Amino acid sequence: MKKVVFSLLLLISFSLTPAFAQVKMPDHIAEQITYPALDFAPWVGVIPFENATMPYDPSLDYKIAIDVYGTVKDSTQIHPTLTEVARTYNLHIANGVPADQIEIVAVIHGGLSMAAATHEAYEEKYGIQNPNLLAIEALEEVGVKFLMCAQSMLFWNVPAEHITPEVKIAISAKTSFVMLDQMGFSYLNVGEE
Repeated sequence: MKKVVFSLLLLISFSLTPAFAQVKMPDHIAEQITYPALDFAPWVGVIPFENATMPYDPSLDYKIAIDVYGTVKDSTQIHPTLTEVARTYNLHIANGVPADQIEIVAVIHGGLSMAAATHEAYEEKYGIQNPNLLAIEALEEVGVKFLMCAQSMLFWNVPAEHITPEVKIAISAKTSFVMLDQMGFSYLNVGEE
């Protein structure tokens, strides 16, 4: 029975992985894709498009609260939700938004606590250094801020000292999103279930 349940869970987890994480980048995209600011992974790139509707508008605030959740399915790879945070940043740069007008806060919760773990804690659990720190550090370098949901962290039994210093710990994702909304941030969900 345990084997059947495990096999079913494995099948479900693969079927829920974002399609771009499972496939090779098509040649027609690889030939056009650009990396206007961040380029630490292939899928953070964007495809240029001329004369798009809704170009950069200097009267708008580009404040985005990004919902980052899921589980660590492949401990050897940068989690797809973190590449989506980078792609969001790159898309805004490609749309003409100046870097100093982009304010992104990525709120990590659910089973992704270990994605923000220090190299030492990650290596203790998975036997390798944390590949996600490359993404977190590159994103922090362009101004993205990270919050960790303490409730998720504690639920998954990840001590606060195991979280990388680039990620600040909030009481919860829920309270963070309410506060960010009150501060004028637009909500964007890039999580995976």
